[in-house]
Amino acid sequence: MPERTIYFDHAATTALDARVLDVMLPYLTTEYGNASSIYTLGRHAMQAIDRAREQVADVLGCRPTEVTFTGCGSESDNLAIKGIAFVSQKKGNHLITSAIEHHAVLHTCQYLERFGFKTTYLPVDAYGLVDPDEIGRAITDQTILVSVMYANNEVGTIEPVAEIGRICRARKVPFHVDAVQAGSALPLDAADLNADLLSLSAHKFYGPKGVGILYVRQGMRLLPQLQGGSQERGRRAGTENVAGIVGAAAALCLAREELPQVTPHITALRDRLIAGVLTIQRSRLTGHPTERLPNNASFCFEGVEGESILLNLDLLGIAASTGSACTSGSVDPSHVLIAMGLPPEWSHGSLRLTLGKGNTGADVDMLLTALPGIIEKLRNLAG
Repeated sequence: MPERTIYFDHAATTALDARVLDVMLPYLTTEYGNASSIYTLGRHAMQAIDRAREQVADVLGCRPTEVTFTGCGSESDNLAIKGIAFVSQKKGNHLITSAIEHHAVLHTCQYLERFGFKTTYLPVDAYGLVDPDEIGRAITDQTILVSVMYANNEVGTIEPVAEIGRICRARKVPFHVDAVQAGSALPLDAADLNADLLSLSAHKFYGPKGVGILYVRQGMRLLPQLQGGSQERGRRAGTENVAGIVGAAAALCLAREELPQVTPHITALRDRLIAGVLTIQRSRLTGHPTERLPNNASFCFEGVEGESILLNLDLLGIAASTGSACTSGSVDPSHVLIAMGLPPEWSHGSLRLTLGKGNTGADVDMLLTALPGIIEKLRNLAG
């Protein structure tokens, strides 16, 4: 058995930062009150949530009242899209998104189509980029929401969301940004991004699992998707996950503080990975060559199955993925790669390597030493 796991799957999840755990522990032990209770323990819990909301608002450049805590990034996406759609039915029934969104967005739009909504799924170019002009041309007088991700979770392409947001703002159409993959890597000022709604997930930036964040610009009306209580200013019923909320805020603050140090480190490792992997014959980089997340190196190999690459890497103690963790059980090629025009003989052989602040040059060297032999062996077995 390998002595330790070399972890190259930070897009799927990240390890909880020890400093984040420290601030969470009191709310898992002694400060266990329900934030809706009026006695001291309850007030302490509510005060902790209020402080966390202020911390998140500071990072997002918004008011604390514009921050809603949810159970995960997928819930944040659902609340944003369904919440706007159902409250806007009298205005129109048209949604716009891209063909490469996370399934939390795509499946939500497909769900809404059962209720009479219509969705335009815009194409992307070979790098996975959405054309802002296509957004402008797709907007009609029935359009009630545009949803485009900040950065793609599979290939790492960073979308021109600020420009898309300007177009939406000029046409008076709400704009939702799925920023789940951007939380630890990119600026998150909602005003700079021209976002009306923005989704985050704490476990993508060294926070706890089971906590999401949704920014909702003041004046935006949402129909709640959970009933049963008035928590989160009536946007989301349910007893608050106080420890998780505190941890999410702490992790987001740490991510912002460490961005100037972490980004150069992981970008340099990413570039070494890309240069090394592309020496393998019949390999190609997927996603934009420069407008990509600093930690994302994603590839396709002709004539190889991605799952077989993962299993062989795992035997050596290297954790990686073929793409979205939410579709890891599927044998179908990635919808992202299909939308980017990759043929099946390439798209089946995908490999996503996503770095974190704990990765080292030695980790990269280990991967680059192991991978060429794995690819050669698998191609020989395939005949």
